Amino acid sequence: MNNLLEFLAASPSRFHAVENFRKELEAAGYTRLTESKSWSLTPGGKYYVTRNGSALLAFRVPKAGFAGFMISASHSDAPCLRVKENAELTGPETYVRLNVEKYGGMLCAPWMDRPLTVAGRVLVQTENAIETRLVYVDKDLLMIPNVAIHMNRAANDGYKYDLKCDMVPLLGLGLEKGSFRSIIARTAGCAPEDILGTDLFLCPRQRGVQWGAADEFVSAPALDDLQCAYGCFHGFLAASESESLPVFALLDNEEVGSLTKQGADGTFLADLVSRVCAAMGRDRAEAVANSFLVSADNAHAVHPNHPEYHDATHRPVMNGGPVIKHGVRYATDGAAQAVFTALCKRAGVPVQHFSNRSDLAGGSTLGNISNSHLSMNTVDIGLAQLAMHSCFETAGARDTDYLIQAMTAFYSASFREENGTFTL
Repeated sequence: MNNLLEFLAASPSRFHAVENFRKELEAAGYTRLTESKSWSLTPGGKYYVTRNGSALLAFRVPKAGFAGFMISASHSDAPCLRVKENAELTGPETYVRLNVEKYGGMLCAPWMDRPLTVAGRVLVQTENAIETRLVYVDKDLLMIPNVAIHMNRAANDGYKYDLKCDMVPLLGLGLEKGSFRSIIARTAGCAPEDILGTDLFLCPRQRGVQWGAADEFVSAPALDDLQCAYGCFHGFLAASESESLPVFALLDNEEVGSLTKQGADGTFLADLVSRVCAAMGRDRAEAVANSFLVSADNAHAVHPNHPEYHDATHRPVMNGGPVIKHGVRYATDGAAQAVFTALCKRAGVPVQHFSNRSDLAGGSTLGNISNSHLSMNTVDIGLAQLAMHSCFETAGARDTDYLIQAMTAFYSASFREENGTFTL
């Protein structure tokens, strides 16, 4: 669990998460590929490719050919506050604030009255090119202050947040114009005028913690969905070779619909499948038909104070193992459920089930979106958590290891389908 918390602390933005996975792949002997260049793949080779610095695909080519692909897909982004380009707001009085906007379906209240900072990337003009640099301002930089109860007596009676007013972070008092950009430039090691573009987001300063009477819980920023990404990634690394080609996919922008070149509704994953099939002389349609996708995005645990929000017969608990998601907004069907359940049994991992209460609409995830570009057998899963889309979420301390075990079994298996019969 400490390894997960260290990873989360080192991944304050989607760009940092991808960079951390990239470094681990390099240390494990994976070769970086570039989308704009031709690929030369060899049996037994280990490769990875990134797109936009916020999405990553890693794969291994089996030594003796492959039937199809075994893929997991998770996402790198989380609901938060995005810093607008012209960021500084001056006043009232001598206050200097930051102009931000909501990214994804975030819970507002947890962001208030806690130390915040800024992380992401900047694009810097150098002598010969435009260079990407990751930034994390390593100090308690910002705060979003609540209004005192004396001035807002309705604060505890169901408050409706005005995003352009209530969620604006305070930076300082009496600062010179351009101070925020200067802070970012110092962090990036450049002059303010050399910054040509930014992708910056607010993030909490509090590190993740393990807690509870028996240390059974873990709380941290961005458990949705970096906990699943971490578990799938380490299952991918630990797996043994099989007759299928394993792919770890980390995609971006799931929280805002995936409608980007680096999202599930882009072509990144489908492009990789096409290029691998072409390089290895495989028929793409045949390979896809013998492929399986695990869409891994965290699930809702039964809430200790509000169990009524859950369906009567689908009530996942933390530390109860991976959760298979069912419903019209998920890709899971009976066949996909059976395959994933069989693999979890093989790994000795318990399985749970989630379905939305019939009168409550739930969220969507990567499964159905990816299938619109790359149609294959797909199961939607997650790990049970509380406070989804808060800036500090809670999950089970044992579930990460359960997912690693399940995904190690998944990536070590081969999948074939023939007229409704599935072979593992």
